[in-house]
Amino acid sequence: MQTKQRVQELIAEYQRWYRKADIKETEDVIAVDEVIARVASFYEKIRGIVDWREEHLLRKTAIERILKRRMATNNFDEDFAERFLSELVRGGHFPNRRITYVKVEEIQRVVEKYLFILQGSPKKEIEEWLFSLAAVEVEEELSLPLRERALINFMTEDLNEGLAINGRKSVQETLSEEAKILQLFVAVQRAMFKLDNATITFHILERFYADWQNPSQETLEYVRDNVSRLYENIKKILDHPYAEKFYQTAEKFDTPYLLLHDVISSDPEKFEQLLEQPAVLEEEIRQAYNRRHSRLRGRLMRAAFYSTISIFITKILAVLAVEIPVERYFGESINFIAIGLSVSIPALLMLVLVLSVKTTSRENFERVTIEVMKILQERDEKTTYTMALPKNRSGGVIGLVYGFYGLTFLLSFGVSVYILGRLHFPPFSIFVFLMFLSLVLFGGTRIRQRARELMIEPEKENFAQNLLDIFSLPMIQVGRVLSAQIARYNIVLLALNFLIEVPFQMFVEFLEQWRGFLREKKEEIH
Repeated sequence: MQTKQRVQELIAEYQRWYRKADIKETEDVIAVDEVIARVASFYEKIRGIVDWREEHLLRKTAIERILKRRMATNNFDEDFAERFLSELVRGGHFPNRRITYVKVEEIQRVVEKYLFILQGSPKKEIEEWLFSLAAVEVEEELSLPLRERALINFMTEDLNEGLAINGRKSVQETLSEEAKILQLFVAVQRAMFKLDNATITFHILERFYADWQNPSQETLEYVRDNVSRLYENIKKILDHPYAEKFYQTAEKFDTPYLLLHDVISSDPEKFEQLLEQPAVLEEEIRQAYNRRHSRLRGRLMRAAFYSTISIFITKILAVLAVEIPVERYFGESINFIAIGLSVSIPALLMLVLVLSVKTTSRENFERVTIEVMKILQERDEKTTYTMALPKNRSGGVIGLVYGFYGLTFLLSFGVSVYILGRLHFPPFSIFVFLMFLSLVLFGGTRIRQRARELMIEPEKENFAQNLLDIFSLPMIQVGRVLSAQIARYNIVLLALNFLIEVPFQMFVEFLEQWRGFLREKKEEIH
């Protein structure tokens, strides 16, 4: 397909989003009490600090949490979706008076679909997987991501046309054209919009089953009967041996597409006119770049604040609930200096990691502008995107590399244990401190990577930074493992869900019903 035709199709999807996003005044919408909404929204903000996630995942995570809780505490009935959506609106996850009752019926069908499929497997991991997919579909039904989906497909096609894979012929032959396109599709989503595995899985299912959003009974029964096999197949796609290489390629070239997204979104109806005015288009790109950079800095500041506060509060709770009782049990004296350091150092380190990252430069902006213009222009030769597949290493070299990595692992933690011991940290406190330090390094590194979303120039490295990377990487890897396990087995959040959140939401719903009753009685006085 030629560039001009693809661009026109992209513009058409943005125009469709623009028209569908308009809510007519005559449509019946979900409305919640504004006073009660402020109370519920305040709780959700506090909850967001305790259970901090990346900003773009906050809403989907909240939808999944609320869906699971309501399924666990309420029987599914014909009014389930309306109560569920009302809670989402009260919590500030969607604007008040913007969700129509047509959406209530659609969400009811979505939940019914996944409950039907759930009958095909009693496994806990598949149940969790299906709830995550249901949360994704609920969010997409309500947020209309037509633009994002169109841009993902546009960039996937663009990269596929120009992708040159370098590597051993035997390796390239194992990667079919279909597998290559699918891996590009996954990589573009991870790079461009930082979508998680659940969201990407939902999009893969739509590629597998054209009727996934409104499936036939035949499709539903087939998926229900083969849900375990489907789960394993998609897991293999997401964990493909070359997935990281595809991601790095997409991450390197995604910034021009993001700016194209911003420019078209500002006025989809007039974008075609901009294509005929290069100087005006370049100015629009500059403004879009500046706006995106401003939002990026804002997200970075919020990430610095919330992550630091979250680490600080969690560490204090760990000290009070675990470290001090354990130290007293073993007869250790309380070292308040060590406690102060163990609380403050992780939080300060997170702050430094997040705020010290470079987010833009003049040279970077100029390169990005050129790349946006190249995407839109019809060219005789396509841009080549090079991706190098991993090379074979001999057994001796692999052994040497992993041996050195193991040495840096022992050295990193060994030096840390020695320093903490010299500061009179008790043994158990050393263990907890190193666990938090690993989590902070992992979380801070991820945020730093996100903060470079506008940068297409490679990050400049020096000897000191390389040396620091060698000894920090083991801790980052440990933090990655710990982060996954904590997210999976977070007892504190589980208790928060059912000991605090359930009665709180029941109280909020009662209060809303009571205020509604009072308004009705007041209206009767005339």
